[in-house]
Amino acid sequence: MQYMLQFRETPEERAKPNDPAQAGAYWGGWQAYIGALAQSGTMIGGNVLRPPETATTLRVENGTRHVVDGPFADTKEQLAGFVILDVPDLDAALEWASRAPCAAGGSVEIRPVLPPPAS
Repeated sequence: MQYMLQFRETPEERAKPNDPAQAGAYWGGWQAYIGALAQSGTMIGGNVLRPPETATTLRVENGTRHVVDGPFADTKEQLAGFVILDVPDLDAALEWASRAPCAAGGSVEIRPVLPPPAS
């Protein structure tokens, strides 16, 4: 079964890559985690996302596009990246999610991926 792990970070976590005193440990933790996922053969793909302030939000109301710079949600945690895993069950996805560096300072949302429609 496929699951998406969505990595969410707090503003404090998002600041670590720009702090020379914390950047090495921050990136080292993520490299070790993603390396373990890749080596396990469960990771199908994924990416790191640019910071939330680089986002653009689009809404269509009554046929009119409304474009706003930045994320719309007022939340302390922002989506930082994601991976897609192919694992036997939710317990396996939870195990991988618990090992993510952001699990202690932010959160990881685990969501099943809808399979493609049968043809």
